[in-house]
Amino acid sequence: MTLDVARIRRSFPALDHGVAYFDGPGGTQVPREVAAAIADTLTSGVSNRGNVTAAERRAESVVAGARSAVADLLGCTTDGVVFARSMTQMTFDISRALAKQWGPGDEVVVTRLDHDANIRPWVIAAESAGATVRWVDFDKETAELSVDHVSAQLSSHTRLVAVTGASNLLGTRPDIPAIAAAVHEVGALLYVDGVHLTPHAPVSVGDLGADFYACSPYKFLGPHHGLVVADPALLEEVRGDKLLPSTDAVPERFELGTLPYEILAGTTAAVDFIANLASTADDRRTRVLESMAVVEDYEDQLLGQLLDGLCSIDGVRLHGSPKRRTPTVLFDLAGHSPQEVYEHLARLDVNAPASSFYAIEASSWLGLGDNGAVRAGLAPYTSEEDVQRLVAGVAELAR
Repeated sequence: MTLDVARIRRSFPALDHGVAYFDGPGGTQVPREVAAAIADTLTSGVSNRGNVTAAERRAESVVAGARSAVADLLGCTTDGVVFARSMTQMTFDISRALAKQWGPGDEVVVTRLDHDANIRPWVIAAESAGATVRWVDFDKETAELSVDHVSAQLSSHTRLVAVTGASNLLGTRPDIPAIAAAVHEVGALLYVDGVHLTPHAPVSVGDLGADFYACSPYKFLGPHHGLVVADPALLEEVRGDKLLPSTDAVPERFELGTLPYEILAGTTAAVDFIANLASTADDRRTRVLESMAVVEDYEDQLLGQLLDGLCSIDGVRLHGSPKRRTPTVLFDLAGHSPQEVYEHLARLDVNAPASSFYAIEASSWLGLGDNGAVRAGLAPYTSEEDVQRLVAGVAELAR
């Protein structure tokens, strides 16, 4: 199987404007199929979920369809899928609920590699419960975060470890199954931020060993919202805040207010689009796994071209060299601020922004401060010509 990039690109209206988008780590472009699913749901006649009127049944079907799609994407059960406004909101909700079970003497572990959405909620929750926060550093030269780094901070007092499946700033992919084994050895829970991993690799939550796995559909060609998946038996043990008349059933008791049906329909369409990127297998889960394996291979090849091109330019400095990574590159150019590089590329219709991208602890740890550096991320719709345009634009500024 191969990735027909030309066919894929034809599904993205945003590409008709001639812009090379390297800002996928902050949110990918959306195919027509996703936009159509959103519009169709908004205009089809929906109401609050139920089983009496056609509008009620339609809303119920949309939610059930989205849970099924996420289950096929991540390899989990449908009744363990919780939808939310964003991954950040969901993580705050889960952290507050779990913190009700913590107290002085308990410990929570976070890493400096993570996006702040998988740091600050846990820090705040731990502080509110009187628990201790322990920090895991990563190697400044390679940007690797090893199992040993994590294990050094574990103890019998550890209640939860929060770690990224892939760094949104540097692309680093820690060995999550090995980290999970170490975390579970001390009887703690593992919360994995899969926002930046899900768009670039086949995901099986069970194989990863994550107790909670959070991600955001708008990072994998879908609409803006977030979700977390977990074993329903674990969710039964977690008591969050909710309204009195709202259901106490899992997973609905964590979904505050009316769900955005049109957005969930868009998420189902995004998963269907992913499943059909390269595979023609009979069932959607198999198509997802096969297609994402092809995407991973394609993006790895394109990443090699991007790295080779940037390394050939005098003055370019790459940050980190993790052995296992997503197709994400963080770099700067001598004599020019990251903002200057960003603005220069934008004038060439090449979108590669500069920031810390909310990975403020990682950026500070690397000595880049709040300004960070320039980030270029690849997506299934990225072409070789896009890569050549970015490299040429940086080389032009370097002269």
